[in-house]
Amino acid sequence: MARDRNSKRTVARRNDWKTEPMPEQHAAFVLDRSFSDEQMAVLRCGNVPQAMEDKWFWYMEGSTLWAHRSWTGHCIYRIDFKPDGHHAVTVNRDPEQYKCTSIREDIRSLNRLLDWWTEAPYDHYHEWLSEIYDALKNSGREQRRTDPD
Repeated sequence: MARDRNSKRTVARRNDWKTEPMPEQHAAFVLDRSFSDEQMAVLRCGNVPQAMEDKWFWYMEGSTLWAHRSWTGHCIYRIDFKPDGHHAVTVNRDPEQYKCTSIREDIRSLNRLLDWWTEAPYDHYHEWLSEIYDALKNSGREQRRTDPD
């Protein structure tokens, strides 16, 4: 990890963690969202997981953010930040690596992740609890759909 020239924060780099390339099976969409200079500075620092509950490793190269699942190294999102706020996103669609198939769900999830990631300091434990809650909530919803009553 390198140090950010303008602060004492460390900056994550690609080689700081196990990473896999974006698979050939992927989709693309535009994320319309603005970021403050402070938020972009936090994203530029990236994240090297420090605990098992921290499920994401991300780093920036130029204006591109690469987001990988920390346990597998699978690349899930690539975000090419644009000055006009219309950011180009590539999302993993390999079903062995990432189960989501809905752009709408990806936009919701990515916005939530970016909200967490741009907090200073980033709270991976809160993110982990929220993911567990969503998984439990969705598993109950699936069960109700198939319940004959």
